[in-house]
Amino acid sequence: MIFDTHAHYDDDAFETDRAEVLSGQWSKGVGRIIDCGADIKSSRRALQLASEYDSIYAAVGIHPDNIAELWQRCPLNDKDPDDEDGVKALKSMAKNEKCVAIGEIGLDYHWDRYPRDRQKEGFIAQWRLAKELGLPVVIHSRDAAEDTFSVVSMMYDEYMREKKLFMADMHCYSYSAEQAAEYLKMGLYFGIGGVLTFKNARKLTEVVKMLPVDRILLETDCPYLAPEPFRGSRNESSYLKGVVQKLAELKEIDYTEVEHITYNNALAFFGMGNHNTDDYA
Repeated sequence: MIFDTHAHYDDDAFETDRAEVLSGQWSKGVGRIIDCGADIKSSRRALQLASEYDSIYAAVGIHPDNIAELWQRCPLNDKDPDDEDGVKALKSMAKNEKCVAIGEIGLDYHWDRYPRDRQKEGFIAQWRLAKELGLPVVIHSRDAAEDTFSVVSMMYDEYMREKKLFMADMHCYSYSAEQAAEYLKMGLYFGIGGVLTFKNARKLTEVVKMLPVDRILLETDCPYLAPEPFRGSRNESSYLKGVVQKLAELKEIDYTEVEHITYNNALAFFGMGNHNTDDYA
């Protein structure tokens, strides 16, 4: 079975056929899915999906492109007239039993929609919320290698001083093998998806070759980044079979073993307990 650790089924791209797409995933070999928020609205929608499907869980967070929401007033929910800022709203949502992480959070210097210092402030604030709640974090980082590494290193030192469990996933990892090696020293996991199957994925291929299999998490980032031969179309969790096949080739192990290992990696990362054989029929 496949565990998709980073999806956006709350996205409008699935508005007309969401139920049909999701109901079809389980018959196609997908065991569990994490739907990740990128702002307050999508975080709430992720939790709603998690409440509707037993095999879907949620991560709540504010993406750096939306970081101003972290300090804005926002409704507690669609029916409650009271309001609070984004940090308090995330904290309230994160206490839901189906919420398993804070994310996606991080830095995005490609679009630079907000000042970089403000992005870093929001990144750290949300990570400290995760630390307070004992949740792992899902990190978005684009064109921000140096500052991301600086923040990760700072937070790692903070966790070590406080003797807390440090759990972080570099979503859609796009940097060098050398930097990946430094992240491995801090125990990070790495989200690997459709990009690995692209013909121009030489850098990511080198990263994957050096990564221990027990640090790899499968992810789609759907509806984006569909793997070959679906590149350019709307992505979905079952398409990860192509990524599993590529991982099996690069790591020179059996396809089923890649599925099994990455599934258990996800269970461990999100604190879902021991492997459930019912999921892996």
